[in-house]
Parts: sequence; C-alpha cells; structure tokens
Amino acid sequence: MHVSATEAKNRLGQMLEHCQREPVTIEKSGRRHSVLLSAAQYDALVAAGRPVRAKGDPGREFYEKYKDWVDEQNRMVEQYGIPGEEFRTW
Repeated sequence: MHVSATEAKNRLGQMLEHCQREPVTIEKSGRRHSVLLSAAQYDALVAAGRPVRAKGDPGREFYEKYKDWVDEQNRMVEQYGIPGEEFRTW
C-alpha cells in the first residue's frame, strides 16, 4: 500500500492496522519517504541480521575524534556568543 504523508497522518489508526498485514509505504512530495512496518516484521528484519540503523553513535564518534576542536568551539560560543545571532528571527 502506498499513501501520501498527509493521508498517513490523517488516517494513522488505519495505517497502523494495515501495516499488521503488509508494509505501508509513505510518500512525501511524490517520492518514497518511509515505510511503516508491524513490530513483528521489524523484529524479523533485526533477527535476520539486516542493519536497521547504523551501529555506533556518529555524534559521539565525531566528538571523540575532534574533541579538542569541539571543546574550543563550545568555549568560544560561551564566551562570545553566536556570530550574527542578532539577525536571527527566532
């Protein structure tokens, strides 16, 4: 089954019931964006050894690799603030 993101949002309860029988493909801007699976289907994929998410934490790995640089950037933001912050609309 293929549905738009708006339709999936508006009919979430029905989509949850439908994905118990078969995956529901959600399209956004006319392109395939996400797939809604039942918990059993998800568990079967994980048990089959297929990676569902990348292993490790990319943020932590980046921090560990560039710790000194990140710490210096954070120190400068605390000391001087964010450049151009006065021009932000929020």
